[in-house]
Amino acid sequence: MEAHADVQAGICGFRTRVTASAQRARLVSFMLDTDCDTVADLGAALVDHGPFDAFDEIDPRTEGSLMPTIRRHLRGCCAGCAVPVGLFKAMQVAAGLALPQDVHIGVSVPRAEPDGPGQAAPAASHEPPAYT
Repeated sequence: MEAHADVQAGICGFRTRVTASAQRARLVSFMLDTDCDTVADLGAALVDHGPFDAFDEIDPRTEGSLMPTIRRHLRGCCAGCAVPVGLFKAMQVAAGLALPQDVHIGVSVPRAEPDGPGQAAPAASHEPPAYT
């Protein structure tokens, strides 16, 4: 099975399309289409690694190899990148271990009160980005 995750990583403005393809139900390979050089390097490392065993990746008794591979490539400010969540979720769906469902992460800070104490500020929009 094949699954896709479209990730808009945040303030950096980079977008990534994850394609996870399962072979024999549990062996999942990844392809990344991205405009981020750091995530593109991660994508090359995922291809070089070869298929990941999705059952090993979700086993709570082991660390698996997907997340350590990601951590080797996404360091510093990129350690908080949203792409790894998309990778993991697409892997689960491709392997038949989860149903496809959008994931949303909204990040905001409290807004200053516009007209003094007791006046509510307008709520920030947490609408997910539209992908084409």
